[in-house]
Amino acid sequence: MSEKAHPMIPLTPVTSSRLNAMGYDAATQTLALQFKNKGGVGATYHYGNFTETEWAALKDAESQGSYVTRNVIPYKDRYPFTRVAEPPGEGEGEQIHDPNS
Repeated sequence: MSEKAHPMIPLTPVTSSRLNAMGYDAATQTLALQFKNKGGVGATYHYGNFTETEWAALKDAESQGSYVTRNVIPYKDRYPFTRVAEPPGEGEGEQIHDPNS
Protein backbone atom coordinates (compact mmCIF):
# COMPACT_ATOMS: atom_id res chain seq x y z
CA MET A 1 0.00 0.00 0.00
CA SER A 2 1.13 3.56 -0.48
CA GLU A 3 2.30 5.92 2.23
CA LYS A 4 -0.95 7.94 2.11
CA ALA A 5 -3.31 8.03 5.09
CA HIS A 6 -4.86 4.71 5.99
CA PRO A 7 -8.63 4.42 5.94
CA MET A 8 -10.29 4.06 9.32
CA ILE A 9 -11.74 0.57 9.17
CA PRO A 10 -14.03 -0.50 12.02
CA LEU A 11 -12.85 -3.76 13.56
CA THR A 12 -15.17 -6.51 14.77
CA PRO A 13 -13.89 -8.86 17.48
CA VAL A 14 -13.55 -12.50 16.38
CA THR A 15 -13.11 -15.78 18.20
CA SER A 16 -9.70 -16.97 17.05
CA SER A 17 -6.41 -18.05 18.59
CA ARG A 18 -4.52 -15.87 16.07
CA LEU A 19 -6.79 -12.88 15.41
CA ASN A 20 -8.27 -10.40 17.85
CA ALA A 21 -10.46 -8.50 15.37
CA MET A 22 -10.96 -7.88 11.66
CA GLY A 23 -12.69 -5.48 9.30
CA TYR A 24 -13.03 -4.59 5.65
CA ASP A 25 -13.36 -1.44 3.54
CA ALA A 26 -14.97 -2.26 0.19
CA ALA A 27 -14.27 1.18 -1.30
CA THR A 28 -10.49 0.67 -1.00
CA GLN A 29 -10.52 -3.16 -1.03
CA THR A 30 -8.60 -3.12 2.24
CA LEU A 31 -8.65 -5.92 4.79
CA ALA A 32 -7.83 -4.89 8.37
CA LEU A 33 -6.54 -7.52 10.77
CA GLN A 34 -5.68 -7.04 14.42
CA PHE A 35 -3.56 -9.95 15.57
CA LYS A 36 -3.12 -11.39 19.03
CA ASN A 37 0.19 -11.67 20.81
CA LYS A 38 1.24 -13.14 24.15
CA GLY A 39 0.12 -9.99 25.97
CA GLY A 40 -3.32 -9.95 24.32
CA VAL A 41 -3.84 -7.37 21.57
CA GLY A 42 -1.18 -7.31 18.86
CA ALA A 43 -0.48 -5.02 15.93
CA THR A 44 -3.04 -4.08 13.29
CA TYR A 45 -2.25 -4.52 9.59
CA HIS A 46 -4.01 -3.42 6.41
CA TYR A 47 -3.85 -5.70 3.36
CA GLY A 48 -4.64 -4.21 -0.04
CA ASN A 49 -6.33 -5.72 -3.11
CA PHE A 50 -8.68 -7.86 -1.00
CA THR A 51 -11.97 -8.34 -2.85
CA GLU A 52 -15.46 -8.51 -1.38
CA THR A 53 -15.61 -12.17 -2.46
CA GLU A 54 -12.44 -12.90 -0.50
CA TRP A 55 -13.82 -10.97 2.49
CA ALA A 56 -16.98 -13.10 2.42
CA ALA A 57 -14.86 -16.28 2.29
CA LEU A 58 -12.78 -15.10 5.26
CA LYS A 59 -15.87 -14.25 7.32
CA ASP A 60 -17.41 -17.65 6.52
CA ALA A 61 -14.23 -19.67 7.13
CA GLU A 62 -14.41 -22.33 9.82
CA SER A 63 -11.11 -20.96 11.17
CA GLN A 64 -10.45 -17.34 10.27
CA GLY A 65 -6.91 -17.47 11.65
CA SER A 66 -6.08 -20.50 9.50
CA TYR A 67 -7.65 -18.84 6.46
CA VAL A 68 -5.42 -15.79 6.93
CA THR A 69 -2.34 -17.97 7.48
CA ARG A 70 -3.00 -20.00 4.31
CA ASN A 71 -4.56 -17.44 1.96
CA VAL A 72 -3.34 -13.96 2.88
CA ILE A 73 0.00 -13.79 4.70
CA PRO A 74 2.00 -15.93 2.21
CA TYR A 75 0.94 -13.70 -0.71
CA LYS A 76 2.72 -10.42 0.04
CA ASP A 77 2.81 -9.40 -3.62
CA ARG A 78 -0.91 -10.05 -4.10
CA TYR A 79 -1.94 -8.41 -0.81
CA PRO A 80 0.55 -5.66 0.00
CA PHE A 81 0.39 -4.88 3.70
CA THR A 82 1.11 -2.00 6.02
CA ARG A 83 1.37 -2.07 9.79
CA VAL A 84 -1.06 0.67 10.81
CA ALA A 85 -1.27 0.33 14.60
CA GLU A 86 1.21 -0.84 17.17
CA PRO A 87 0.14 -3.13 20.00
CA PRO A 88 -0.14 -1.70 23.50
CA GLY A 89 3.25 -1.82 25.23
CA GLU A 90 5.30 -1.85 22.01
CA GLY A 91 8.69 -0.34 22.59
CA GLU A 92 8.70 -1.25 26.28
CA GLY A 93 10.90 -4.31 25.87
CA GLU A 94 8.08 -6.66 24.86
CA GLN A 95 8.73 -9.22 22.17
CA ILE A 96 6.16 -8.66 19.43
CA HIS A 97 5.53 -11.37 16.86
CA ASP A 98 5.17 -10.06 13.32
CA PRO A 99 2.75 -12.41 11.51
CA ASN A 100 4.15 -11.31 8.17
CA SER A 101 7.76 -12.27 8.81
